[in-house]
Amino acid sequence: MTTRHPSFTPRRVAVVGGSLGGLFVATLLKQDGHDVTVFERSSRGLARRGAGLVAQQDLYDVLHRLGLDQAADVGVVAAERITLDRSGRVVQRDRTPQTQVSWDHLWVTLRELLDDDEYLLGHRVEEVRSDDTHAEVVCDDGLVRSFDLVVGADGANSVVRQFVAPRDHTNQYVGYSTWRGLVPEGALDDDAAAVLLERFAFYNGPGSHMLGYLVPGPAGDTGFGFRRYNWVWYRPITAEQLARIMRDSGRSATDQSLAPGDLPEFLRDELRADAVAELPTAFAAAVVAEPEPFLQGIVDYVAPALTAHRVVLTGDAAAVVRPHTAMGAAKAAGDALALSDALGRWPLEAALATYDSDRLEVARAVAQYGVRLGRSLPFAARV
Repeated sequence: MTTRHPSFTPRRVAVVGGSLGGLFVATLLKQDGHDVTVFERSSRGLARRGAGLVAQQDLYDVLHRLGLDQAADVGVVAAERITLDRSGRVVQRDRTPQTQVSWDHLWVTLRELLDDDEYLLGHRVEEVRSDDTHAEVVCDDGLVRSFDLVVGADGANSVVRQFVAPRDHTNQYVGYSTWRGLVPEGALDDDAAAVLLERFAFYNGPGSHMLGYLVPGPAGDTGFGFRRYNWVWYRPITAEQLARIMRDSGRSATDQSLAPGDLPEFLRDELRADAVAELPTAFAAAVVAEPEPFLQGIVDYVAPALTAHRVVLTGDAAAVVRPHTAMGAAKAAGDALALSDALGRWPLEAALATYDSDRLEVARAVAQYGVRLGRSLPFAARV
């Protein structure tokens, strides 16, 4: 628990967004003694909305503070990192082990720390308002709910961001996207399994940057046969092509992501055919094995400020971190820790100013790192 300032005051806090970043904030602030309500627009919860992630120190620190050290131990170790060429031959090998954890297992573990009346499903926040004395959220049910503080943890397309940065809240699409899949390890054929399992694998081609690794099963299972293979395929996709994919999937042309199950069959067939034509056989088999691939358009954004009145941004709402950094979850965890610490140590106005100053610097640094990594991709000159 955060060391409290003598004048510590519990606050009524709304957390907009119930993904991992929102749960980091909500669970820490609840433990600190605040009255927390999470507003999540999904009506069914977010299990299986994420895939795998590489755990970093801020994530371990959040779990430790919550007394969930065992959750951090639920991971799969890749014994080595390999790079394949187009023929599937291993052309580079690094025997440094690395641990990957399951996004949805972490989500379920954190979600269980909140009561049902603290995590409201099917509550889409349409607007946020605030002055220097209180803040409000307006949901699509028309009700206005008042709080001492509103935390925007609602991702790259944040509604809360529009209040904090009304003149500068738009993401910039960078010209490439990532297709993702998460399949039971048994879904891979024997040849693909022999190449990919127990390793962190990469492939770089003229229009592809591909990687994959094992993560625990849905319930945190790490035994052989119960794990899942997480693959990520970066490809150059123009803004016009992305808009077509969205329209063909029944979405707005301005959308930039698709959840599992959103992609129509004919586009899944196109993706599978492209995988067979462009990727090493083992990676192509992983793509073909995924019945519901999902899509994330890669965008850049850093807010000019992280706070306004009694509203604060965290995670991707504050700054979108490119996935190459493997730091998105870690940065969200760091934001949550910093906000918890600041609210425990300072009066509200000073706490938000401290958070803004400290975490905006971190956000800029991580975002710039992601841009540098993006420039190193094999197709970077084309986008």
